[in-house]
Amino acid sequence: MKFLFTLFFSTVLFASLHTKSAMVYYGDNISYTMVGIHDYIIVQPNKINVHRHGFKLYKDKMYAYVSIGEIAKNIPEYKKVRHSWVLAKNRAWNSIVLDLKNVNYRNFLFKEMIEPQIARGFKNFFFDTLDSYQLASKTEHQRKENEKALVYFIKTFHKRYPQAKLIINRGFEVIDKVHDSVDAVLFESYYRGIGGPKLAYKKVNDQDREWLDIHINKIKSYNLDVICVDYIDNKHKSLAQNVANKIVAKGMIPFISNRDLNIYGTSSKNAIKREIFTLVDESVLGIMDQVDIVNSSTPLEYMGYIQKFHDINKGLPKIEEMLHYKGVVIWLTKDVKKTKIFIKWINALKEYGIKIAFFNNFGIKNDCNYLNSLDINTSTKILMPVQILKQDQIMGYEIMPSFAISREQIHPQNVKKLLAYKLDDGSTTVPAAFTSWGGYATGKGFISSIVDDNLWAINPYEFFKHVFQLQTLIVPDSTTENGKRLFFTHIDGDGIMNRVEGDFGYYSGDVILNKILKIYKVPHSVSVIGAEISPEGLFPKISPVLLKIAKDMYALDNVEPATHTFSHPFYWKKIHNDKLDKAYRLKPKGYHFSLKSELTDTLDFITNNLHPLHPTNTVFWSGDCSPQINALDYIYRHNILSINGGDTTITKLSPWLSKIAPSGIYIKGYAQIFTGAQNENVFTNDWLGPFWGFKLVTQTFQLTNSPKRYKPIDIYYHLYSGSKQASIQALEYVFDWAMKQDIMPIFTSEYIPKVMDYYEVSMANEGNDWLISGMKNLNTIRIERKNAGVDLNSSKTVAGIKQFENHTYLSLYNNAQEHFITTTPKQAEGTSYIISSNAKITSYTETNNGKEYRLKGHVALKADFHLADNCSIKIIPDARKKKQEGQIFSFHYRERKDAKAIISCK
Repeated sequence: MKFLFTLFFSTVLFASLHTKSAMVYYGDNISYTMVGIHDYIIVQPNKINVHRHGFKLYKDKMYAYVSIGEIAKNIPEYKKVRHSWVLAKNRAWNSIVLDLKNVNYRNFLFKEMIEPQIARGFKNFFFDTLDSYQLASKTEHQRKENEKALVYFIKTFHKRYPQAKLIINRGFEVIDKVHDSVDAVLFESYYRGIGGPKLAYKKVNDQDREWLDIHINKIKSYNLDVICVDYIDNKHKSLAQNVANKIVAKGMIPFISNRDLNIYGTSSKNAIKREIFTLVDESVLGIMDQVDIVNSSTPLEYMGYIQKFHDINKGLPKIEEMLHYKGVVIWLTKDVKKTKIFIKWINALKEYGIKIAFFNNFGIKNDCNYLNSLDINTSTKILMPVQILKQDQIMGYEIMPSFAISREQIHPQNVKKLLAYKLDDGSTTVPAAFTSWGGYATGKGFISSIVDDNLWAINPYEFFKHVFQLQTLIVPDSTTENGKRLFFTHIDGDGIMNRVEGDFGYYSGDVILNKILKIYKVPHSVSVIGAEISPEGLFPKISPVLLKIAKDMYALDNVEPATHTFSHPFYWKKIHNDKLDKAYRLKPKGYHFSLKSELTDTLDFITNNLHPLHPTNTVFWSGDCSPQINALDYIYRHNILSINGGDTTITKLSPWLSKIAPSGIYIKGYAQIFTGAQNENVFTNDWLGPFWGFKLVTQTFQLTNSPKRYKPIDIYYHLYSGSKQASIQALEYVFDWAMKQDIMPIFTSEYIPKVMDYYEVSMANEGNDWLISGMKNLNTIRIERKNAGVDLNSSKTVAGIKQFENHTYLSLYNNAQEHFITTTPKQAEGTSYIISSNAKITSYTETNNGKEYRLKGHVALKADFHLADNCSIKIIPDARKKKQEGQIFSFHYRERKDAKAIISCK
């Protein structure tokens, strides 16, 4: 049967997390957080951006759809079909049935349908319309000949691509001959089905089901998975779950959806909704310039959720495109233009049970009745609050709500009031409330601005949690690894040629090389600007000297290279049609701007001329650090890592949540990764002084560590910091402070993919039983609970546990899919595990009587282990510094960076 296309809700789990599951998604803008946990992910390949990080994480489980028996008239390949290949027309599906006996058509399938997808990165395939030949077989002889051709084609595919996995749709008549060439069989409509694209849903009769059972049992006898797709309207969630349960009970993998297959349906296990849709207005300021809105991602991210931004000026998404979001934030700076359309969309969200949070205002003019459907009336009159009638404990998070003049009065019904004022005319206003459809926090119940600081009047953690009914997640954590806070440092290349204050015989690059890179034996990531060092750049006379400085830096074992672009674009949004006016960049003579010359060519220049032993693939964004989709698409297409941006400037003088940026921002399927803290340019007032100001960044590191660890330690600065005595002393102060902390030093290029993973991780759970997929580079899970435990006997991918303040960090060994069970700490006390190490776990195995760890890092290795009473540990090679206190064993090398730890238990 022809496969159709549809929309659906995700439902609660009802099968074991160990049960295989499947997802068929033919829509646009795939959400990898929703599909990644599944064992089979079937997609329309031309709708998949293969350059996205999520595709690279999950492509081993993804299957590209190919229709081999028919071609629909609405796809581009239809025009290439020759008349001699056609067996019949299928008017019901507006397609043509094609002749697999025809060698030219078979070659066409390989050349035009299969090989292009392999070239794009797909490994596995789903063959649809296998049975179409039956429509065109007028005699038994014709049917058998067509059947032989089908078998020949499948076997030829398997012979050509023996590593490719294959799912076929039905093909019951040929399964005896092709079972050794396929991995699973999919069929449609076991309980409920459809008779055609325009026909209503109908139940499958018992006679048809008995016929299917015969073929299903045959498929199972070959040890193949059976995927059953059933169609149920998306409004009948309980029925969908019930049907899925029945299919599981039959020993099959269910997928329940309806006809278009363009939203996420129901299978044996289903992903937790992690994404929060946020509607903003970019007509005045780009999203990166609306710092408070971007930084509202920080509390959501800390709880394990992802904020995805959408510009209202691009139009409102269809409601079926919203069903996988956990909630919707409306954060608008001005009233919407098309109020009726906006309210209709809001009411549709409400009807589908998608919770809504209004921040700042409602985006609708006052004194109108558009909000009546939300049980809210608003009015405008300048009034003064004279009394607080209600103030919930959720209020006063960083500042108490103010008594400033009220210009908007909000009069809700059927709400839980979080803040209510009595006004000087005797009326009341409610600036913040929980409602049946979500909640709102506006005006005085939202954020108060004091000079340049914005302080939350409402607790965003509690507000988000209540409004969106957020599940308490275990959180993929990019701040920590093996129980230690991650540390990295990266340098923007600006000013390598600056003369040193008080000593004009040196350049600032020399000072950074000799006083920082050679002294602090931790990984450093150092970038250069092509126009500053190139012979064709701005300083051709001193280029040989600057090139030598860069070479000397990159010759150090603890330094990795990066580019800070060629002409240092100041405003990335000014790039149009791959061109940037000279006013918005450096102006080397004769230079012609392009993204290729800025990024790929500069990376190649560094690799070929300055660091030939290892390819360079990291860019540190320049200028406003706001790459647009053109630049982001370029780096993802060329496998270039990137970082910079974000405004994490929290200090003891401004200890506000709004001063902490999230780990990054998600833009049209691409993640821009932010720094862990701002650079010295910010702390020195744009390099105007005081030049020792970068010392304050240690306060940022402290306040982003406790009571919540939001960030790793990232010492981020420019090469021009080497040009002044005060600034180099500030750098030494910061490094000296950092070296005393409990850290795992890594290169910047190792940090970036961890955050990229965070935005694509897919999760499911049943109580304390958790399944996580997509943690390729990210090796830590945080449980936001003091002294949480994990069942190490059942959780084979958990290698260690570390308690820190009110958090529990689980150390994971790299695995395609992580499965573990959280429990009480007492259950872990009787087992052995690693507590912490400043090195990565490069291998982890459980033996008959213990465990074996291999550790490798960038600095002198040290580690702590918890040993059960009946266990002992051996370190290879033996470490001079080791001790055991109770159940805690520690060791420390003076210089060695790798070792093996063998735990043996009686």
